[in-house]
Amino acid sequence: MDITADLAAVTARIAEIAQRIDPAPAPPASSFSDALASAMNTSDAPAQTALAQESGSQVPAIVPPAQIERLVDANAGTWQVDPALVKAIIANESGFDANATSRTGAQGLMQLEPGTAAGLGITNAYDPTQNVWAGTRYIRGLLDRFHGDMQLAVAAYNAGPQAVEKYGGVPPYAETQSYVQNVLQSYRRYKAQ
Repeated sequence: MDITADLAAVTARIAEIAQRIDPAPAPPASSFSDALASAMNTSDAPAQTALAQESGSQVPAIVPPAQIERLVDANAGTWQVDPALVKAIIANESGFDANATSRTGAQGLMQLEPGTAAGLGITNAYDPTQNVWAGTRYIRGLLDRFHGDMQLAVAAYNAGPQAVEKYGGVPPYAETQSYVQNVLQSYRRYKAQ
Protein backbone atom coordinates (compact mmCIF):
# COMPACT_ATOMS: atom_id res chain seq x y z
CA MET A 1 0.00 0.00 0.00
CA ASP A 2 1.52 3.29 -1.16
CA ILE A 3 0.39 6.14 1.07
CA THR A 4 2.79 8.69 -0.39
CA ALA A 5 0.22 9.94 -2.90
CA ASP A 6 -2.46 10.13 -0.18
CA LEU A 7 -0.13 12.06 2.11
CA ALA A 8 0.75 14.46 -0.68
CA ALA A 9 -2.95 15.00 -1.41
CA VAL A 10 -3.75 15.67 2.25
CA THR A 11 -0.80 18.06 2.60
CA ALA A 12 -1.84 19.94 -0.55
CA ARG A 13 -5.46 20.15 0.65
CA ILE A 14 -4.38 21.51 4.05
CA ALA A 15 -2.23 24.15 2.34
CA GLU A 16 -5.14 25.03 0.05
CA ILE A 17 -7.55 25.42 2.97
CA ALA A 18 -5.03 27.44 4.98
CA GLN A 19 -4.67 29.88 2.10
CA ARG A 20 -8.45 30.40 2.01
CA ILE A 21 -8.71 31.39 5.67
CA ASP A 22 -9.30 35.11 5.94
CA PRO A 23 -8.86 36.58 9.44
CA ALA A 24 -10.94 39.64 8.53
CA PRO A 25 -14.70 39.18 8.94
CA ALA A 26 -16.61 39.07 5.70
CA PRO A 27 -19.07 41.87 5.05
CA PRO A 28 -22.69 40.80 5.47
CA ALA A 29 -24.04 39.17 2.32
CA SER A 30 -27.13 40.61 0.73
CA SER A 31 -28.62 37.15 0.17
CA PHE A 32 -28.06 33.48 0.86
CA SER A 33 -26.86 33.03 -2.73
CA ASP A 34 -24.31 35.82 -2.27
CA ALA A 35 -23.08 34.23 0.97
CA LEU A 36 -22.78 30.87 -0.76
CA ALA A 37 -20.91 32.31 -3.72
CA SER A 38 -18.55 34.16 -1.43
CA ALA A 39 -17.89 31.14 0.77
CA MET A 40 -17.47 28.77 -2.14
CA ASN A 41 -14.81 30.76 -4.02
CA THR A 42 -15.20 28.48 -7.03
CA SER A 43 -11.73 29.36 -8.31
CA ASP A 44 -10.55 26.30 -6.34
CA ALA A 45 -12.17 23.88 -8.82
CA PRO A 46 -9.07 23.51 -11.06
CA ALA A 47 -6.87 22.93 -8.03
CA GLN A 48 -9.23 20.23 -6.74
CA THR A 49 -9.32 18.53 -10.12
CA ALA A 50 -5.52 18.54 -10.32
CA LEU A 51 -5.32 17.25 -6.75
CA ALA A 52 -7.72 14.42 -7.56
CA GLN A 53 -5.75 13.48 -10.65
CA GLU A 54 -2.45 13.50 -8.74
CA SER A 55 -3.74 11.34 -5.92
CA GLY A 56 -5.97 9.14 -8.06
CA SER A 57 -8.90 9.89 -5.72
CA GLN A 58 -12.41 10.99 -6.52
CA VAL A 59 -12.74 14.53 -5.14
CA PRO A 60 -16.33 15.69 -5.59
CA ALA A 61 -16.80 18.75 -7.75
CA ILE A 62 -17.59 22.16 -6.29
CA VAL A 63 -21.33 22.47 -5.73
CA PRO A 64 -22.82 25.62 -7.26
CA PRO A 65 -24.63 27.89 -4.78
CA ALA A 66 -27.89 27.63 -6.74
CA GLN A 67 -27.81 23.84 -6.36
CA ILE A 68 -27.30 24.09 -2.60
CA GLU A 69 -30.17 26.53 -2.36
CA ARG A 70 -32.45 24.18 -4.34
CA LEU A 71 -31.46 21.24 -2.13
CA VAL A 72 -32.15 23.27 1.02
CA ASP A 73 -35.55 24.45 -0.22
CA ALA A 74 -36.65 21.00 -1.40
CA ASN A 75 -35.59 19.21 1.78
CA ALA A 76 -36.87 21.92 4.09
CA GLY A 77 -40.27 21.48 2.44
CA THR A 78 -40.12 17.69 2.62
CA TRP A 79 -39.16 17.58 6.30
CA GLN A 80 -41.07 20.73 7.35
CA VAL A 81 -37.99 22.53 8.64
CA ASP A 82 -37.48 26.27 8.23
CA PRO A 83 -35.06 26.67 5.29
CA ALA A 84 -33.32 29.47 7.20
CA LEU A 85 -32.39 26.94 9.90
CA VAL A 86 -30.98 24.47 7.36
CA LYS A 87 -28.97 27.27 5.74
CA ALA A 88 -27.68 28.40 9.14
CA ILE A 89 -26.55 24.87 10.00
CA ILE A 90 -24.77 24.46 6.65
CA ALA A 91 -23.10 27.87 7.02
CA ASN A 92 -21.77 27.02 10.48
CA GLU A 93 -20.99 23.35 9.89
CA SER A 94 -19.14 23.40 6.57
CA GLY A 95 -19.07 26.99 5.30
CA PHE A 96 -20.92 25.65 2.20
CA ASP A 97 -18.08 23.23 1.38
CA ALA A 98 -19.57 19.90 0.27
CA ASN A 99 -16.10 18.33 0.60
CA ALA A 100 -15.55 19.43 4.21
CA THR A 101 -14.39 16.90 6.80
CA SER A 102 -14.18 17.80 10.49
CA ARG A 103 -11.48 16.70 12.90
CA THR A 104 -13.98 14.14 14.24
CA GLY A 105 -14.75 12.76 10.79
CA ALA A 106 -18.05 14.54 10.13
CA GLN A 107 -18.60 14.93 6.40
CA GLY A 108 -20.17 17.16 3.79
CA LEU A 109 -22.35 20.24 3.83
CA MET A 110 -24.21 19.41 7.05
CA GLN A 111 -21.21 17.61 8.60
CA LEU A 112 -22.82 14.23 9.21
CA GLU A 113 -20.98 11.92 11.57
CA PRO A 114 -20.39 8.54 9.87
CA GLY A 115 -22.63 6.71 12.37
CA THR A 116 -25.45 9.21 11.91
CA ALA A 117 -25.13 9.03 8.13
CA ALA A 118 -25.17 5.23 8.18
CA GLY A 119 -28.17 5.22 10.51
CA LEU A 120 -30.04 7.38 8.02
CA GLY A 121 -29.13 5.09 5.11
CA ILE A 122 -26.60 7.43 3.52
CA THR A 123 -24.00 5.76 1.31
CA ASN A 124 -21.97 8.90 0.46
CA ALA A 125 -22.07 11.75 2.97
CA TYR A 126 -20.14 13.97 0.56
CA ASP A 127 -22.95 13.74 -2.00
CA PRO A 128 -24.81 17.03 -1.47
CA THR A 129 -28.18 15.50 -2.31
CA GLN A 130 -27.83 12.71 0.25
CA ASN A 131 -26.16 14.97 2.80
CA VAL A 132 -28.78 17.72 2.83
CA TRP A 133 -31.60 15.16 2.79
CA ALA A 134 -30.14 13.34 5.80
CA GLY A 135 -29.08 16.46 7.71
CA THR A 136 -32.51 18.04 7.28
CA ARG A 137 -34.22 14.80 8.31
CA TYR A 138 -31.94 14.62 11.36
CA ILE A 139 -32.67 18.19 12.49
CA ARG A 140 -36.40 17.47 12.00
CA GLY A 141 -36.05 14.51 14.37
CA LEU A 142 -34.22 16.67 16.90
CA LEU A 143 -36.88 19.38 16.68
CA ASP A 144 -39.52 16.72 17.34
CA ARG A 145 -37.51 15.20 20.20
CA PHE A 146 -37.15 18.61 21.88
CA HIS A 147 -40.75 19.71 21.23
CA GLY A 148 -39.85 22.34 18.63
CA ASP A 149 -37.25 24.08 20.82
CA MET A 150 -34.80 25.27 18.17
CA GLN A 151 -32.06 26.11 20.68
CA LEU A 152 -32.10 22.59 22.13
CA ALA A 153 -32.32 20.95 18.69
CA VAL A 154 -29.31 22.95 17.49
CA ALA A 155 -27.39 22.07 20.66
CA ALA A 156 -28.23 18.40 20.08
CA TYR A 157 -27.07 18.66 16.46
CA ASN A 158 -23.66 19.68 17.81
CA ALA A 159 -23.29 17.76 21.09
CA GLY A 160 -25.76 14.92 20.62
CA PRO A 161 -29.26 14.56 22.03
CA GLN A 162 -28.05 12.57 25.05
CA ALA A 163 -25.87 15.49 26.21
CA VAL A 164 -28.82 17.90 25.95
CA GLU A 165 -31.02 15.52 27.92
CA LYS A 166 -28.30 14.88 30.50
CA TYR A 167 -27.92 18.61 31.23
CA GLY A 168 -31.58 19.52 30.73
CA GLY A 169 -30.60 22.21 28.23
CA VAL A 170 -27.64 23.41 26.23
CA PRO A 171 -24.64 21.46 27.57
CA PRO A 172 -21.98 23.48 29.37
CA TYR A 173 -19.44 22.87 26.61
CA ALA A 174 -17.85 26.05 25.27
CA GLU A 175 -17.92 24.68 21.70
CA THR A 176 -21.62 23.82 21.87
CA GLN A 177 -22.61 27.11 23.50
CA SER A 178 -20.73 29.06 20.85
CA TYR A 179 -22.17 26.85 18.09
CA VAL A 180 -25.75 27.42 19.26
CA GLN A 181 -25.21 31.17 19.45
CA ASN A 182 -23.64 31.27 15.96
CA VAL A 183 -26.29 29.08 14.32
CA LEU A 184 -29.15 31.08 15.84
CA GLN A 185 -27.51 34.34 14.76
CA SER A 186 -27.16 32.98 11.20
CA TYR A 187 -30.74 31.73 11.35
CA ARG A 188 -32.04 35.21 12.21
CA ARG A 189 -29.99 36.70 9.37
CA TYR A 190 -31.27 34.19 6.79
CA LYS A 191 -34.83 34.49 8.10
CA ALA A 192 -34.70 38.28 7.58
CA GLN A 193 -33.60 37.93 3.94
